[in-house]
Amino acid sequence: MWKSLFSLIIAVSVSTISLAQSVGLVLSGGGAKGIAHIEVIRTLEENGIPIDYIAGTSIGAIVGGLYAAGYSPDEMEELFRSDDFYFWSTGRIQKEYRYYFTQPEPNPSWLELRIEKKKDKITVLPPTNIIPPEQMDFAFMELLASTNAACKNQFDSLMIPFFCVATDVHSNKPAVLRKGDLGEAIRASMTFPLYFRAIKIDGKLLFDGGIVNNFPQDLMEKFYNPDIIIGHKVADGAKVPDSDNVMEQITNIVMRPTNYEIPPEKGILLETELSDISLLDFQKYDFIAEQGRKTAEKMIDSIKTRIHRRVDLQEITKRRRQFNSKKPELYFQNVQVEGVPDPMQRKFIIQSIKHRYNVVPLSSLKKDYFKLIADEHLKSIRPVAYYNPQTGYYDLHLKVTPEKKMRINIGGNISTKPINQGYGSFDYRSYKGRAYTFSSNIYFGRFYSSFKLGGRIDFPTSLPFYLAGYTTFNRWDFFASSSELFFEDVRPPFIIQDEYHIRFEGGIPLGLHSKLYTMGAFANSSDEYYQTDVFKKQDTPDVTTFNAFVINTGLENNSLNYKQYATEGSFNSISLKYITGRETNKPGTTSTATAKSARHHDFWLAQATSAKYFNISNNFTLGTQAEVVFSNKKMFQNYRSTMLSAPGYYPTPHSRSLFIENFHSNNYIGGGLKAIFQFNPSLHLRLEGHGFLPIKEERPNEDLTAYKSDKIFSNYYLQGMAALVYHTGVGPASISLNYYDKANTNLYLTLNFGYILFNKRGY
Repeated sequence: MWKSLFSLIIAVSVSTISLAQSVGLVLSGGGAKGIAHIEVIRTLEENGIPIDYIAGTSIGAIVGGLYAAGYSPDEMEELFRSDDFYFWSTGRIQKEYRYYFTQPEPNPSWLELRIEKKKDKITVLPPTNIIPPEQMDFAFMELLASTNAACKNQFDSLMIPFFCVATDVHSNKPAVLRKGDLGEAIRASMTFPLYFRAIKIDGKLLFDGGIVNNFPQDLMEKFYNPDIIIGHKVADGAKVPDSDNVMEQITNIVMRPTNYEIPPEKGILLETELSDISLLDFQKYDFIAEQGRKTAEKMIDSIKTRIHRRVDLQEITKRRRQFNSKKPELYFQNVQVEGVPDPMQRKFIIQSIKHRYNVVPLSSLKKDYFKLIADEHLKSIRPVAYYNPQTGYYDLHLKVTPEKKMRINIGGNISTKPINQGYGSFDYRSYKGRAYTFSSNIYFGRFYSSFKLGGRIDFPTSLPFYLAGYTTFNRWDFFASSSELFFEDVRPPFIIQDEYHIRFEGGIPLGLHSKLYTMGAFANSSDEYYQTDVFKKQDTPDVTTFNAFVINTGLENNSLNYKQYATEGSFNSISLKYITGRETNKPGTTSTATAKSARHHDFWLAQATSAKYFNISNNFTLGTQAEVVFSNKKMFQNYRSTMLSAPGYYPTPHSRSLFIENFHSNNYIGGGLKAIFQFNPSLHLRLEGHGFLPIKEERPNEDLTAYKSDKIFSNYYLQGMAALVYHTGVGPASISLNYYDKANTNLYLTLNFGYILFNKRGY
């Protein structure tokens, strides 16, 4: 009897020990491969395997932190598949938050270098990150600020106790994050060097935890000492770097070897091998998730053998619901700004968020936040929300880093055609009650060269407005850029356009994407050309100059995602110009005229332009483009000067590098369709077809003067483009085949890197 009783006691004790088994889950870093972590967690839940503690590094910190914060595997999957996740993982701004009013004029910049002056020493600072952090910073606040309120900033009080690992940049040692702001902790843990900018927590500058500990199972044992550790590894071992792959080389330099082993008596290691997945391949969600699911299902029987305790899925759901019910909704009352020395600028930032309201909802905050980060005087804004139990609202702390006063931009265009150009700019910024920007730029190349100098003042009033003034010299040499074959005495069309102008303008915002502006300018243009396409070396060109005063009022709306080869958003503009000026013509040897002549011009010009992109499916976008120009402008002295001074239709990047008379007219309708096939967020194939319909087309007389056709529509001209485009982090790379309805060469095959963009003309 005593023997039976003793056996019963032992059996009950063993059973109790088994039932009390605690389980810790450790998730490695590995970039997009960490999607597989979600399927491991899902499989454990479905099989009743408990998760009592969770820890992770980098992507493991994101997945583990979200799960500990009360997000289910289904909710995490929905998040990772969402457009929002794409935007904050790439740093790009959603269409509905692109603030147009403060955007600078388009330029071909690739790289931004900041200049810092300390103790009479000037230092040029290269970019610290490829991906802008503002999207990500706001996303972590949006996702996890209410979680901080529920757990009172103690990670052991989350739905599941959690910690993550970052790297202290100064000491190069692990920084274990177990309390504070959960979003900031995760943000620090996944901040891979060069891709993302390091952040400060408690005075320490932190980077990705994978640098020093990519699999913190040792720390799981130290802090929680669970009975069983389940580890999931998605990281690859160190690779021999390719000589052309800078990121692989940097990864090998900064990443220390990590021990991914778990002693058999301590737990079980799951490993999902994903050798062909790069750091940001989140678009391969289905494949990665499938591999993670296979790994978990393959090992689930072994896990069940080791872990006898079970937790019903309904119990997990109930516990998640109870934890989430503690999360207060995101409404913001008090706003504080850190890092801005100028009190007027701090006041402007606070007013930009609060306006006249006492309490600000998340939706309003988000719009105003993205307006602020569009301000070139602010380098970054990191929002941190603290729940105030006394008011029931959140206090918003904006950790602002002002932009350096001096900045250099470098860019241009590299092409297989002779339209290569370099670009450089220098900006100086200052803030003294209002924002001042003084800027200059230079373009240099065989085809186009330019110099611009000027500045802009932004007034942070209740209705913001700006005043700007610029002086610009432009030169286009279409003869030098021609790639058509020519012989000694037979050459392609000779056209050189020089243009100089001084303009002053002002504008106000109209909503998020629009601005209303007015401009006054004095412009001087000088065109050198031959009036025939066949000329000899000893011939001299005609020279037509036009000195004009221009008044222009317009409305622009822009939400495009790229300044060249856009795939999303829209651009709409309408403008009305009044132009008065004097034309002077000095005839050359190919002219029928023999004496210098002059005449006055006084006319109105109205122009409307629209480009829109419609997302038909995940991989297909349809684009439309339309442009209409009406004017009462009269003919210039001869046909060629008339066409050179007439507006033109340039719907594609390459078309801007040519002068084709068929696509110029004082009155016209132009338009086209674009079919865009997206292979991934950065790579697409675009097919474009455009038509140009001049209204009462300008035609040459026998004496080379111009006249208008009697018919409203007497002719039309076509152009098209097929282009494979890859948007890199610094600019687009493309290979394109362009067709133009014109004499001589019709097809142009070009390989380009960069932007075909120019400074503005005076009119």
